[in-house]
Amino acid sequence: MIERKHMSQRMSQLVSYNGLVFTAGQVAADTSQDAAGQTRQVLAAIDTLLAEAGTDKSKLLKANIWLSDIRHFDEMNSVWDDWVAAEHPPVRACVEARLAGPEYLVEIQVVAAPS
Repeated sequence: MIERKHMSQRMSQLVSYNGLVFTAGQVAADTSQDAAGQTRQVLAAIDTLLAEAGTDKSKLLKANIWLSDIRHFDEMNSVWDDWVAAEHPPVRACVEARLAGPEYLVEIQVVAAPS
């Protein structure tokens, strides 16, 4: 059974299927912050979505990270490295991309297994 949460006409923020949990790409609510601050916000939003789905970051399988400028890589990673479960890191891709608006510096989407 497919379960969708926080839906709009365009997308769902969270989809569960066959035990897997998929989040939409998450961006910062407060875009006045630097890349580290935006990354903290994004990861907190992911934690909330994963908890709602009954799982957590230790069950991450995959992460896609988009940066508006690859020069934010080290700054984003300084937050990511403290957040990710060191003994359970997911596969990951990180690329530079034009995001939905110039105010966004970081967007992250994850897939997780059930707890």
